[in-house]
Parts: sequence; C-alpha cells; structure tokens
Amino acid sequence: MLKVNSINCGIVIDHITAGKGIKIFEKLKLSEVDFPVVLLMNVTSSKFGKKDIIKIENKIDLDLTMLGLIDPNITVNIIENDEIVNKMSIEIPKAVQGMFKCKNPRCISNFDEYVSPSFELAHVNGKIKYRCSYCEELTSYTI
Repeated sequence: MLKVNSINCGIVIDHITAGKGIKIFEKLKLSEVDFPVVLLMNVTSSKFGKKDIIKIENKIDLDLTMLGLIDPNITVNIIENDEIVNKMSIEIPKAVQGMFKCKNPRCISNFDEYVSPSFELAHVNGKIKYRCSYCEELTSYTI
C-alpha cells in the first residue's frame, strides 16, 4: 500500500477527475517549485471510483478560474497546523478573461493588443460554451 504523509501547512487539491491531475500540475508549474509536492493519480474513491490528488506542502496562489475550467468538480483544502481551515468547492467559472482566444478571427480581441479576450458562460444545446463579450461568438474553451 502506498503511504503519503499528511501535510502540516499547505494545500490539498482533491477530487480531481482521474487523469486531469497532471494537467493541473503542469498549469500550476509545480515541477519548478523547491518544496514538497505530491501528485497521486488513479487513487480509489468511493464517490468517483478513481480520482487524482495534489498535495502541496506550502501556501501558493491558485488560479481558481483556471482550476474550474480544467475540472469544476475539485475541492481545494487549505491546511494549517495539520487541520483543514478552509475547504472550497470549485465550479465552472461564469466569466473568464484572458485565458483563451475567441474563435472568431475578426473579433477585436484577436488583433488589438489592448483588448483582453473576455467571455460569459453560456449553455447551448446542453453543452458548455463561452460567449465572447465583444463579438458574441460562441467558443469552446481549451486550456
């Protein structure tokens, strides 16, 4: 059995859909840090069957919008003195700015350097899309 110790102070990103942990690990650039970080993949979960977990033994700034785009089902636990002091459920963001491009090549956000792409969440035919705030084009996000 694999044993991973608890952390005294830091962050645990839990309930990551199996296989998405590596993407979060890469987006947070955790391979570049100089403190202990653990990525557990395909861990048995009573709720999901399998899940990924990331344990970070340090406090870092997390981009919750980016986390919500990758996997809106995750939970972020802030740990201090071996205790969870804050537990946050992440959701798919209702608004996103500057994280991906509008698919409309004529959109001002694609050629004006002073305009940052901005989107609002839209549900279209049961699918999650984002509507550009400038041209109203529907865009599927990839992060």
